[in-house]
Amino acid sequence: MGKEEAIKLFEQKQVRSIWDDEEEKWYFSIVDVIEILTEQANHQGARNYWKVLKNRLLKEGNETVTNCNRLKFLAADGKMRLTDVADTEQLFRLIQSVPSPKAEPFKLWIARVARERIDEIEDPEIGIDRLMETYLKKGYSKEWVNQRLKSIEVRNDLTNEWDKRGVKKGQEYAILTDEITKAWSGFSVKEYKKHKDLKKENLRDNMTNLELVLNMLAEATTTEISKEKKPKNFLESKIIAKQGGTIAGNTRKEIEEKTGKSIVSKISAKKMLENKINTPSKSIDE
Repeated sequence: MGKEEAIKLFEQKQVRSIWDDEEEKWYFSIVDVIEILTEQANHQGARNYWKVLKNRLLKEGNETVTNCNRLKFLAADGKMRLTDVADTEQLFRLIQSVPSPKAEPFKLWIARVARERIDEIEDPEIGIDRLMETYLKKGYSKEWVNQRLKSIEVRNDLTNEWDKRGVKKGQEYAILTDEITKAWSGFSVKEYKKHKDLKKENLRDNMTNLELVLNMLAEATTTEISKEKKPKNFLESKIIAKQGGTIAGNTRKEIEEKTGKSIVSKISAKKMLENKINTPSKSIDE
């Protein structure tokens, strides 16, 4: 079952979601929805609310809860954890059980999200436009957003190449990504995120322009080498991933030697947006 994980925003609040290609429907994290509808102060409060509500609905024989699925989402501690999810129809029913002034606008939002995905399948450019709009609403500069969208295109080219070479999604993707990242930045993905004081946030969404450029160079180079070498197994792909990352790593060292500044920055998106820093012109210690 092909799935695509995403973060959807309702009034600037995150709702973790997964699109199921086979069923052609969204699944939404119920706890995230509860947190918004009940205006909980924190995620734990939403979990407690859902636990009580779920038990009550189960006792009532509510089919929405009985047929509730569980899927893995990235949690606040950075780990993938099973989470109760609901599709659009189930969510509409569940919202009826939560007294909230946000219920009606949230239902309209859910319906729009569901329709948008179908539109994006029919016309991929719509998805790109909406993604740009989302980043701009978060406060990123247009220049950074253009760079980020290009990085997504480069990443897709790489994963398409990995698919052709038999690399498996999930753990093998993660291992190869780690090889590339460590070769160009000196950090594994986990170390890099710790360096930026990130938890569940997307690492690329927290890179400066130059970090994004070097990451793109590493991934694009890996793609080209793989196309030429045509690796026959995962281990051969792992060697190529390191080669691609090393080329970008050498470029990073040359730039740092000329500028006297570190490119691998501690700056996160939060700091970029707070300080309007959208270029790597300042040192990481500032």
